[in-house]
Amino acid sequence: MTQTPVRLHTWLRLQREGVPLGVRADALCRAVRGCPEVRQAFYLSWQPGARIYSHEGGGQQLPPGQGDPLQASDEALAARLAAEGRLGLDQVRQLECWLAGRLRRAGISHGQAFALSLDAGPPGMLLVEVHEGVSLDWLGWVHELLTTLLGSINGLLRASPLLGQDPQPSLLLDAEARPLELNAALLTLLGEQPLEHALRLLPVNHVALVRACLDQARAIEGVEAQCGERVLIWTYIPDAQERRVLARCREATAQILTEREAARARRLYRLITENTTDLISRHTPDGRFLDASPASWTLLGYWPEELRGQLAQCLFHPQEVAQLVQRAQDALEQDGYHTMTYRIRHRAGHYLWFETASRAIRETYTGAVVEVVSVSRDITARVQAEENRRRLAEVVEANTDPVLFVDPAGHITYLNPAARKALGLAVRQPMPALSEVIAADDLARLQREGWSTAERLGVWKLDTRLQPPAGGASVPVSMVLLAHKSAGGERYYSLVARDMTERELREAQQRRHQDELAHTARLVTLGELASGIAHEINQPLAAVMNYAGASQRYLQALGSNPEAARRVAQGLERITEHANHASEVIKRLRAFLRKGQRRMQALDVAEVAREAVRLCAWEAGASQVAIEEQLPENLPPVFADRVLLEQVLLNLLRNAIDANREAHPGQPSLIRLIARAEAGQVLIDVRDQGPGLDEEALGRIFTPFYTSKPDGLGLGLSMSRSIIEGFGGALDGMPDEAGGLLMRCRLPRQ
Repeated sequence: MTQTPVRLHTWLRLQREGVPLGVRADALCRAVRGCPEVRQAFYLSWQPGARIYSHEGGGQQLPPGQGDPLQASDEALAARLAAEGRLGLDQVRQLECWLAGRLRRAGISHGQAFALSLDAGPPGMLLVEVHEGVSLDWLGWVHELLTTLLGSINGLLRASPLLGQDPQPSLLLDAEARPLELNAALLTLLGEQPLEHALRLLPVNHVALVRACLDQARAIEGVEAQCGERVLIWTYIPDAQERRVLARCREATAQILTEREAARARRLYRLITENTTDLISRHTPDGRFLDASPASWTLLGYWPEELRGQLAQCLFHPQEVAQLVQRAQDALEQDGYHTMTYRIRHRAGHYLWFETASRAIRETYTGAVVEVVSVSRDITARVQAEENRRRLAEVVEANTDPVLFVDPAGHITYLNPAARKALGLAVRQPMPALSEVIAADDLARLQREGWSTAERLGVWKLDTRLQPPAGGASVPVSMVLLAHKSAGGERYYSLVARDMTERELREAQQRRHQDELAHTARLVTLGELASGIAHEINQPLAAVMNYAGASQRYLQALGSNPEAARRVAQGLERITEHANHASEVIKRLRAFLRKGQRRMQALDVAEVAREAVRLCAWEAGASQVAIEEQLPENLPPVFADRVLLEQVLLNLLRNAIDANREAHPGQPSLIRLIARAEAGQVLIDVRDQGPGLDEEALGRIFTPFYTSKPDGLGLGLSMSRSIIEGFGGALDGMPDEAGGLLMRCRLPRQ
């Protein structure tokens, strides 16, 4: 009941503004339905040509009448309404008119029909159904009220120039944030929802906003409101004299979602750049820093701002700087890439071993090197580890790594200080048994193969965890079993354990980083294959349209052609087949673009290889390259991530297509995709008929930023090798016996 005055006010304003009849009719019906006694309300206008009453607005409608629609007529009803002004619905149902049949079919009998014209032209009718048991006497008062309001409409409402013809959804609110009027655009936005639902479209703090708008006598704009999946931006404009506020909104769903997605992409890029353990940097051709990633602080002790403008060679070791700079400049100028290993000075003064891969960015027209992008990693730990292994026997006591002397019976005879600290043992505490500090499975492996291997080769390694005998957190270690011989010829053994906690964390970060890079590469690949994808989808769609057209023609000939029904059935079968084909293409693309953590599972190599062939089939056909598949059905399964393995095979196939196109422009050529099982492994060969690579180029093809393509980035093969090695396999390139290049992927059997 509290909303009825607002509904009437809104209808009268819309009536005065002359908005379309359908909008006014909906507002009137909504106002009448606000009375609790009313069950339904319909507004119908007289159609002189058809001689019947028809619905106006987008609300619920009565069902069609009974009998022949061409003979339908409501003239008898129109005459009675013109003479009497209103009729009971039971009287209408007894008339010989089209509307009587519609009421009977709808089961409506309790209410009245009013003669009420919202326009100056043809007459109209308001049909009101009330609940059973409610008296109809008060409806006469409603009829007189509505007629009176229509007759004096220009004197009832104050002008609302800001709300009148506003194309944006708007409403007028009083000082307590209660709605006074709604414009046509907001009613359209509400649709069939109750009028009170307009408040759900406003921001959650709309009451406070209205008060602030009036108290401060200023407009408040840019307030966001979330309505399900829709985003609206509201502006509040005060009317200080009347103590009311005009609230206007605009649809901003697409804009806001686009901005949020762009912000997420920027955050993701920044997250990858700022959290990678490698140093990514940009330089001028003479080696001066233009920018660097935050890893510069972790690796070198310098913030990126401190490195900008500084020459990189100023940090090189004096013994290496001259040859390194000249060699790098020559290689970047000639080949566009360069990889080097060198010593670089940390801010604290000590030197670290770095491995840097650099790529030249050239000016588009002249080809001159204008910038150099480098990826550097700290390999000091690797270099020092090699050095420490040579000195291990002499520095056991001072070694920071845990060292345990053991015998084949499992007795520990000595622990260095680092080992006692890792195991939580005091200096005078007795030696624990080996079974107390190493898991049973690892101890069994040590007994099974460790001792014999160390005797034969001198060394045996195991990644395990050291467990303190008294309890507590275990420590991940890389453990080495060494066999020694004393001066008296006696044999003894040592276990050297290196804490690998940081490596576990770093490897997890690197895997996440590699997965993000792999997903980005898949997006780039999909863009490059866009023409083929469009062709593969358009082909079944065109076939569907052809079969649909033919089926329509056969349907028209059902009476004269006995084969028409069978032809239509065949057409529908073909439409289903081609629609399923288009659906499978889309499913493959969605699976290929999957983003998330790796899903290691047992895979059929032949099935994954065929999916990769399908993705590049159109590109191969456009280049006149045939792909010959030799994929046996009985291959043993491998344990890998399906999407990443498919990405590697697709990268190898597309490289082969480019090589064939370069060697055989405009001529047919062949790529052979072969899979087979061999010595506990599954081998996948991609053989092309391209120009091949010399021995020097073969040694560099897996280096980051190395590429022979003018528009390539040189990251595809490097990333592919990292992915395959992550599965426990290997990826190698070699000259093919028949010419061209052979790329061989080795994966361990499950």
